[in-house]
Parts: sequence; C-alpha cells; structure tokens
Amino acid sequence: MQADRVHAYGAAAGLLGDLLLGDPRRGHPVAAFGRAAAAVERVLWRDHRGWGAVHTVVCAGGAVALGAVARKAVRPSPAASLGLTAAATWAVVGGASLVREARAIGRALEAGDVEAARERLPHLCGRDPQALDADGIARAVVESVAENTSDAVVGALVWGAVAGAPGLLGFRAVNTLDAMVGHRSARYRRFGWASARLDDLAGWPGARLTAVLAAVAGDDPRAAVRAWRGDAHRHPSPNAGPVEASFAGALGVRLGGTLSYGGRVEHRPVLNGAGGRPVVAQDIERAARLSRRVGLLALGVTVAARVIVTTAKGRTT
Repeated sequence: MQADRVHAYGAAAGLLGDLLLGDPRRGHPVAAFGRAAAAVERVLWRDHRGWGAVHTVVCAGGAVALGAVARKAVRPSPAASLGLTAAATWAVVGGASLVREARAIGRALEAGDVEAARERLPHLCGRDPQALDADGIARAVVESVAENTSDAVVGALVWGAVAGAPGLLGFRAVNTLDAMVGHRSARYRRFGWASARLDDLAGWPGARLTAVLAAVAGDDPRAAVRAWRGDAHRHPSPNAGPVEASFAGALGVRLGGTLSYGGRVEHRPVLNGAGGRPVVAQDIERAARLSRRVGLLALGVTVAARVIVTTAKGRTT
C-alpha cells in the first residue's frame, strides 16, 4: 500500500504542477525526446516498415528503459519515488497547454479576430487554417481538445498507474513518435507504420476511459453514450472516434465532416449529427472545462483502480 500512496501523491502532484505551471518555455523533456528521435531517424530512415519498427523500438524502448533505471534508483526512498512520479507526470501531461491554446483561439474568435485565430491554430493542431472560417476553426479546436484530452492527459495517467515512470515516459514517447512519423505522407507511409500502430494500441485504454468520463462529466450523458455507440466506429481513428463522439454528444454539438491537412482534403463522418448543432466559438470554453473535469476524474479513477488491483493481488497470495 505504501507504493500505491506514493503513486497517488506523486501523480496528483504532477497533475497539479501541470495545472499551475504548465509546460516550461524552454528545455521541455518531450522536446528533448523529439530531437533525439529525429537524430535516430536520420540514421535509420529507409522507406521500409522494418526500419521504421527499429526506429520505434529504439526510441520508445529507450524512454521506457530510462524510466525503469530511474525507478530502480529511487526505490529505497519513498520521498524520492514520489518526486520521480510527480516529475514524470508533470513532464508528460499536457493538459494546461492544451486548454491555454484552445482558450486563446476562443478569445480571438469571440472578439471577431479570425486572422488571429488562424495564426494561433497551428499551435494546437495540423489543420490548414486558411481553409477554415470562424466556425470551422471552432470545430477544429473542439475536436483537438477532445482528442488531446485522451492523448495528453488521460492516456498518460492510465499508463502511469499501470507501470509508474516507465509507463508514463513510454506512453509519451509513443505518442510523440506517432505525431512525428505516424502520418501518411510519402516519406512516412511505410517508415511510420510501426509508430502509428503502436500508438493505436497504447492509446486504446485511455481513449475509452476518456469517452466514459466525458459522458459522466458532460452536460448530456445519454447523448454522449448515444453518439459514441452510433458514430465512433465510422471514424478512421480507432481512438479519436470514441473520444470525439463522446465529447460531441456531451456538448450537444456536431463534429467531423470535411477537413484539410497540408493541402490534403479528407471527408470524415459527422459525429452526433442527429442530435447536435454546429460548433460556435463559445463551445471552445465548454470543451476546455470538460477536458479539465475529465482529467481530474481520470486521476481519481486510475489511482483507485491501482489500489483495487493491488489489494486483490494481495488477497490471492
């Protein structure tokens, strides 16, 4: 039980640190990992799935190994273990930055400054801002808030509860690799395949928990569940689908539809089309608040689940 308390206090401290401090302006550990992964890519890149798999193993495996070595080093000291968990949680959770960027775009839209919102949008997602009007930008922001609540907050807390610091660092490494090489460009269609598939696997539990908690914490739980069950399977992403559908139902809006990435137009299914209305600028703040509630609930759920599993194991031994 001492290990569970250490994890609970450390994860809570790390999440609080993210809420209060956000990400550092310089020297962020995730940025350092990205530079290292890019250096490894320059050595290993081939237009081949096998070489991409090697890149994934080297980079993600290195992050897990670093977490394992650090955990072993601090294991004799509960205080040091708590500090490691707090630092790792703060390093990999990105809820504060997500909400800050979303709200900045929302304020620009509410002030009628669409150009300022367009300039800010690339800080949050990869959409082509020039192809979007005010409502299109608002929809892109709400979709990004939903998806990144899972990727940047809940998924990390899940893997932290499962495997401590190695789980936290490994999950963020996999998620970062997917963002770097997992897209279907000509360069990464084969090389990034392994990173994309591993990200789908690692993100699966966090996405489902996010969808459940969005339904619980949202304005309309029944609509969230209905949209999740009815529309999520039609989304091209196995993890973004449940999360975006549940957020759409919880907020009473429609998500999905036509979008543009890097000049490539995609036509995605509409989520909560039967019961939702078009997204407007004011919905960004509602989505940001829902994201915060989901993150706090996820902390409680993951900590409680870890305690329950540990207690059950103790009774069977």
